[in-house]
Amino acid sequence: MAVALSRFSVTISALCWLAAAIVSAAAQTGTDRPGGDYTRFVVPSGDPKVCAARCDRDPRCRAWTFSYPGTVSIRGNSSAMCWLKSEVTPRVENACCVSGVKGAGLVELRPGPIENAIDRTGGDYRNFVPAKPDPQMCKQACEDENRCRAWTYVRPGYLGSNPRCYLKDRVTRPRRKPCCMSGVVR
Repeated sequence: MAVALSRFSVTISALCWLAAAIVSAAAQTGTDRPGGDYTRFVVPSGDPKVCAARCDRDPRCRAWTFSYPGTVSIRGNSSAMCWLKSEVTPRVENACCVSGVKGAGLVELRPGPIENAIDRTGGDYRNFVPAKPDPQMCKQACEDENRCRAWTYVRPGYLGSNPRCYLKDRVTRPRRKPCCMSGVVR
Protein backbone atom coordinates (compact mmCIF):
# COMPACT_ATOMS: atom_id res chain seq x y z
CA MET A 1 0.00 0.00 0.00
CA ALA A 2 2.82 2.45 0.88
CA VAL A 3 4.56 1.67 -2.43
CA ALA A 4 1.33 2.28 -4.38
CA LEU A 5 0.79 5.65 -2.64
CA SER A 6 4.41 6.59 -3.29
CA ARG A 7 4.04 5.81 -7.02
CA PHE A 8 0.77 7.75 -7.08
CA SER A 9 2.48 10.79 -5.50
CA VAL A 10 5.35 10.62 -7.99
CA THR A 11 2.88 10.35 -10.89
CA ILE A 12 0.85 13.34 -9.65
CA SER A 13 4.06 15.37 -9.17
CA ALA A 14 5.24 14.51 -12.68
CA LEU A 15 1.88 15.47 -14.19
CA CYS A 16 1.86 18.81 -12.33
CA TRP A 17 5.40 19.56 -13.55
CA LEU A 18 4.45 18.65 -17.12
CA ALA A 19 1.33 20.86 -17.02
CA ALA A 20 3.39 23.80 -15.71
CA ALA A 21 5.98 23.29 -18.45
CA ILE A 22 3.31 23.24 -21.15
CA VAL A 23 1.68 26.45 -19.88
CA SER A 24 5.01 28.29 -19.62
CA ALA A 25 6.00 27.15 -23.13
CA ALA A 26 2.77 28.35 -24.75
CA ALA A 27 2.86 31.50 -26.83
CA GLN A 28 2.38 34.61 -24.77
CA THR A 29 0.18 37.46 -26.01
CA GLY A 30 1.60 40.84 -24.95
CA THR A 31 5.22 39.67 -24.77
CA ASP A 32 8.37 40.27 -26.80
CA ARG A 33 11.56 38.18 -26.77
CA PRO A 34 14.27 40.72 -27.69
CA GLY A 35 17.52 39.40 -29.20
CA GLY A 36 18.58 36.14 -30.81
CA ASP A 37 17.08 37.07 -34.22
CA TYR A 38 18.49 35.37 -37.31
CA THR A 39 15.77 36.30 -39.80
CA ARG A 40 12.58 38.31 -40.11
CA PHE A 41 9.76 38.44 -42.64
CA VAL A 42 6.49 40.23 -43.31
CA VAL A 43 3.31 38.34 -42.39
CA PRO A 44 0.73 39.55 -44.95
CA SER A 45 -2.17 37.84 -43.15
CA GLY A 46 -1.30 39.56 -39.86
CA ASP A 47 -1.75 36.23 -38.05
CA PRO A 48 0.77 35.16 -35.37
CA LYS A 49 0.01 31.49 -36.16
CA VAL A 50 2.06 31.92 -39.35
CA CYS A 51 5.09 32.88 -37.26
CA ALA A 52 4.67 29.95 -34.85
CA ALA A 53 4.27 27.48 -37.75
CA ARG A 54 7.35 28.79 -39.60
CA CYS A 55 9.45 28.39 -36.44
CA ASP A 56 8.17 24.83 -35.98
CA ARG A 57 9.31 23.94 -39.53
CA ASP A 58 12.75 25.61 -39.33
CA PRO A 59 15.46 23.43 -37.71
CA ARG A 60 17.46 26.49 -36.61
CA CYS A 61 14.52 28.20 -34.86
CA ARG A 62 14.22 27.99 -31.06
CA ALA A 63 11.77 30.87 -30.43
CA TRP A 64 9.82 33.56 -32.29
CA THR A 65 8.22 36.98 -31.91
CA PHE A 66 5.34 38.33 -33.97
CA SER A 67 4.59 42.08 -34.03
CA TYR A 68 1.16 43.39 -34.98
CA PRO A 69 0.84 45.79 -37.95
CA GLY A 70 1.65 49.38 -37.10
CA THR A 71 3.70 48.57 -33.99
CA VAL A 72 7.17 48.34 -35.59
CA SER A 73 8.45 50.16 -38.68
CA ILE A 74 11.42 48.85 -40.68
CA ARG A 75 12.46 51.09 -43.57
CA GLY A 76 8.97 52.60 -43.67
CA ASN A 77 7.22 49.22 -43.65
CA SER A 78 4.89 48.82 -40.67
CA SER A 79 3.28 45.53 -41.71
CA ALA A 80 2.96 42.60 -39.33
CA MET A 81 6.41 41.04 -38.86
CA CYS A 82 7.84 37.76 -37.61
CA TRP A 83 11.30 37.36 -36.09
CA LEU A 84 12.75 33.87 -35.82
CA LYS A 85 15.32 33.36 -33.08
CA SER A 86 18.23 30.95 -32.70
CA GLU A 87 17.93 31.05 -28.91
CA VAL A 88 15.18 31.35 -26.31
CA THR A 89 15.57 34.82 -24.84
CA PRO A 90 13.69 36.09 -21.76
CA ARG A 91 10.16 37.42 -22.21
CA VAL A 92 9.49 41.13 -21.81
CA GLU A 93 5.98 42.58 -21.49
CA ASN A 94 5.05 44.52 -24.62
CA ALA A 95 1.57 44.94 -26.14
CA CYS A 96 3.13 45.06 -29.63
CA CYS A 97 3.83 41.40 -29.80
CA VAL A 98 3.08 37.72 -29.34
CA SER A 99 6.05 35.45 -28.60
CA GLY A 100 6.63 31.77 -28.13
CA VAL A 101 9.08 28.92 -28.20
CA LYS A 102 9.38 26.21 -30.83
CA GLY A 103 6.73 23.51 -30.57
CA ALA A 104 4.46 25.44 -28.22
CA GLY A 105 2.02 26.49 -30.93
CA LEU A 106 -0.19 29.48 -30.30
CA VAL A 107 -2.50 29.84 -27.34
CA GLU A 108 -4.02 33.30 -27.12
CA LEU A 109 -5.26 33.62 -23.58
CA ARG A 110 -8.32 35.69 -22.80
CA PRO A 111 -7.63 36.99 -19.32
CA GLY A 112 -10.27 39.13 -17.67
CA PRO A 113 -12.67 41.36 -19.59
CA ILE A 114 -10.60 41.66 -22.80
CA GLU A 115 -10.65 38.80 -25.31
CA ASN A 116 -7.39 38.79 -27.30
CA ALA A 117 -7.55 37.83 -31.00
CA ILE A 118 -11.36 37.73 -30.91
CA ASP A 119 -13.80 39.50 -33.24
CA ARG A 120 -17.50 39.68 -32.41
CA THR A 121 -18.91 40.26 -35.90
CA GLY A 122 -22.33 41.91 -36.23
CA GLY A 123 -24.56 43.94 -33.96
CA ASP A 124 -22.68 47.20 -34.70
CA TYR A 125 -24.58 50.40 -34.02
CA ARG A 126 -21.63 52.80 -33.96
CA ASN A 127 -17.93 52.78 -34.88
CA PHE A 128 -15.19 55.34 -34.44
CA VAL A 129 -11.43 55.89 -34.41
CA PRO A 130 -10.34 56.03 -30.74
CA ALA A 131 -8.24 58.99 -29.57
CA LYS A 132 -5.30 56.63 -28.98
CA PRO A 133 -4.55 53.03 -30.01
CA ASP A 134 -5.76 51.40 -26.78
CA PRO A 135 -8.55 48.78 -26.52
CA GLN A 136 -9.42 50.16 -23.07
CA MET A 137 -10.84 53.25 -24.81
CA CYS A 138 -13.24 51.04 -26.76
CA LYS A 139 -14.20 49.11 -23.62
CA GLN A 140 -14.79 52.36 -21.72
CA ALA A 141 -16.96 53.80 -24.51
CA CYS A 142 -19.12 50.68 -24.39
CA GLU A 143 -19.42 50.83 -20.60
CA ASP A 144 -20.49 54.50 -20.86
CA GLU A 145 -23.40 53.81 -23.24
CA ASN A 146 -26.46 51.96 -21.93
CA ARG A 147 -27.25 50.61 -25.39
CA CYS A 148 -23.84 48.91 -25.70
CA ARG A 149 -23.63 45.22 -24.81
CA ALA A 150 -20.28 44.30 -26.43
CA TRP A 151 -17.41 45.87 -28.35
CA THR A 152 -14.62 45.03 -30.79
CA TYR A 153 -11.36 46.94 -31.16
CA VAL A 154 -9.49 46.51 -34.47
CA ARG A 155 -5.74 47.06 -34.11
CA PRO A 156 -4.00 49.66 -36.31
CA GLY A 157 -2.84 48.26 -39.64
CA TYR A 158 -5.71 45.83 -40.24
CA LEU A 159 -8.40 48.26 -41.50
CA GLY A 160 -6.09 51.13 -42.36
CA SER A 161 -3.45 52.92 -40.35
CA ASN A 162 -5.78 53.85 -37.47
CA PRO A 163 -7.42 51.58 -34.92
CA ARG A 164 -11.21 51.33 -35.00
CA CYS A 165 -13.78 50.63 -32.29
CA TYR A 166 -17.14 48.96 -32.95
CA LEU A 167 -19.88 49.23 -30.33
CA LYS A 168 -22.57 46.54 -30.46
CA ASP A 169 -26.16 46.40 -29.27
CA ARG A 170 -26.11 42.61 -28.96
CA VAL A 171 -23.62 39.94 -27.95
CA THR A 172 -22.49 38.00 -31.00
CA ARG A 173 -20.49 34.80 -31.33
CA PRO A 174 -16.72 35.18 -30.77
CA ARG A 175 -14.49 34.34 -33.75
CA ARG A 176 -10.71 34.04 -33.70
CA LYS A 177 -9.13 36.89 -35.66
CA PRO A 178 -5.69 38.27 -34.80
CA CYS A 179 -6.80 41.78 -35.84
CA CYS A 180 -9.12 42.26 -32.96
CA MET A 181 -9.74 42.45 -29.25
CA SER A 182 -13.29 42.27 -27.90
CA GLY A 183 -15.33 42.21 -24.75
CA VAL A 184 -18.82 41.77 -23.37
CA VAL A 185 -20.00 44.52 -21.02
CA ARG A 186 -23.59 43.57 -20.19
